[in-house]
Amino acid sequence: MPSWLQLMLDSLQPLLWAGLIFTVPLTLLSFVLGLALGLVTAIARLFGPRPVSDVARFYVWVIRGTPLLVQLFVIFYGLPSAGILLSAFPAALIGFTLNVGAYTSEIIRAAISSVPRGQWEAAYSIGMSWSQAMRRTILPQATRVAVPPLSNTFISLVKDTSLAAAITVPELFQTAQRIVATTYEPLILYIEAALIYLAMSSVLSLLQTRLERRFARYGGFLEART
Repeated sequence: MPSWLQLMLDSLQPLLWAGLIFTVPLTLLSFVLGLALGLVTAIARLFGPRPVSDVARFYVWVIRGTPLLVQLFVIFYGLPSAGILLSAFPAALIGFTLNVGAYTSEIIRAAISSVPRGQWEAAYSIGMSWSQAMRRTILPQATRVAVPPLSNTFISLVKDTSLAAAITVPELFQTAQRIVATTYEPLILYIEAALIYLAMSSVLSLLQTRLERRFARYGGFLEART
């Protein structure tokens, strides 16, 4: 067996373990929390009073206008100067959550805005309150519009978690870096890490396609193709 292949086989287990223990939980937690934050931010921008809307708009402006890596550095390396100490994983979780929240808020805001005004009027005409109309009428329709871009955001997040290596989170990519430090084979190890990320993204892309087809049964963003 070639030495490079043996190295890849020997490194596969620690890389997959790091992905399972750190990369996957970091991705899932960041996306779920970021999605909740994005929903609150989108509603605040669309329906909140002016001060609340301005705060939400400022948050989105700052996060979307600065690099994710810089945000992680500010949280992990910068906040200790202000007396706020965070370990690596919580710092990464906060950074990714804030980043995902800003981007998903724009997706959700656009999706809610795409629902015709007549749907609001129809909901009010049968006695629904604002919260009932939002929950039962508007959000289900907006979800069909938001699924493709939200799915893309999730897939991108899987790859972006590699940036957590810069703040010492022992996820998949940093594990590859540690193996490189002992084997001095960066090309082989980094290609292997890239292939693992590619495999995860490919599986998620397949799931995204199936999810889109499921929503298309009820009309929506794929009905033009069917």
